[in-house]
Amino acid sequence: MRVAYLINQYPSVSHTFVRREIEGLEALGVVVDRFSARKMPYETLPDAHDRAEGSRTSALLGNGALGLLGPVARMTARNPERFLRAQLLALQLGQRSERGVMRNMAYLAEACVLVEEMEKRGVGHVHAHFGTNPAAIAMLAHELGGPSYSFTVHGPEEFDRPYMLSLHDKIARAAFVVGVSSFGRSQLYRHCNSAQWHKLHIVRCGLDDSYVHSTPTPVPDVARFVSVGRLCEQKGQLILVQAAAKLHRDGQRFELVLVGDGPMRSEIEALIESSGLGSSVRITGWASGDDVHREIAAARVFVLASFAEGLPVVIMEALGSGRPVISTYVAGIPELVREGESGWLVPAGSVDDMADAMAKALAASPDELSRLGKRGYQRVCEMHDAASNARALMELFTRYASS
Repeated sequence: MRVAYLINQYPSVSHTFVRREIEGLEALGVVVDRFSARKMPYETLPDAHDRAEGSRTSALLGNGALGLLGPVARMTARNPERFLRAQLLALQLGQRSERGVMRNMAYLAEACVLVEEMEKRGVGHVHAHFGTNPAAIAMLAHELGGPSYSFTVHGPEEFDRPYMLSLHDKIARAAFVVGVSSFGRSQLYRHCNSAQWHKLHIVRCGLDDSYVHSTPTPVPDVARFVSVGRLCEQKGQLILVQAAAKLHRDGQRFELVLVGDGPMRSEIEALIESSGLGSSVRITGWASGDDVHREIAAARVFVLASFAEGLPVVIMEALGSGRPVISTYVAGIPELVREGESGWLVPAGSVDDMADAMAKALAASPDELSRLGKRGYQRVCEMHDAASNARALMELFTRYASS
């Protein structure tokens, strides 16, 4: 079996779960051709595994805008009627989309490149990650005469803008669609006709053997929290720093490490400074997968204050490392983090509740925290083993793919 994987920007620091999924499929004998819509500067990525993955990935826009002209001309000449139908579909997408008609016509041109590449390589199916432009390109490629397609929806973007993303049409034309949690699939139910529900499936993101088949280290007796994620509004780091400031005012001693970078870094740094937390809170910037693993293992508890999510892979990694988690009642998170069993859940946006949960974690003994972490580890092993989830996905490819 040979399939193509299509992601908008691949590889990247936030798409390690895609790499694990591909590796799991390849271990089962599936040949996977990687495509990124945009050419990524993978040489600068902190993780050596991602840099290696970059050398295996083809960019649809690798030859720039002029490189699209030949494939578009050839596709038009080969089947004018099909190309016209695809143009009309791209026009329909563009009229709904906030990105407009011209951007979606560009997706059509990229679809022409993708079809030619799949034909050259003998690819029988394309799987896109995210229901945004990768799913649009895969759908347009299918309309042009390319093979069947499927896509994985992570959220929250697809659920925030289903009409603008034409999610209904993408589901209707797809061979199947994957949600990464029960919550995610329930949102897909909302945005398609019930006659399409049979093609909606759950395939959870997976962790590799370094997490699910290794013995977690005991929770260290240190007052250290770690949070990993892009520094942006939806991840809630401002709420987390405000909660840390409340703990600080109450006389608690602790360290909070924010692993990641992003558009809100300067604002978060200013809040840290104005709250007098310069010696208690630090930002590391982007880190490799191995560094993230080490940061989590060195912490007492992992904490994520997100307002909107699908189901964060980093929570799986934290529990896979045997660390309890403090997070929010958002999307698929309660499917994995259970209050009093593997950590604490708080209302999103509540500084007081976040501070209270962090105080409880500081008051708990390392043995108590290790017991919470062990139960979380067991749940991750049951639900998020990359090899098991790759087998589930391969079964879907076998059942639905055109060849």
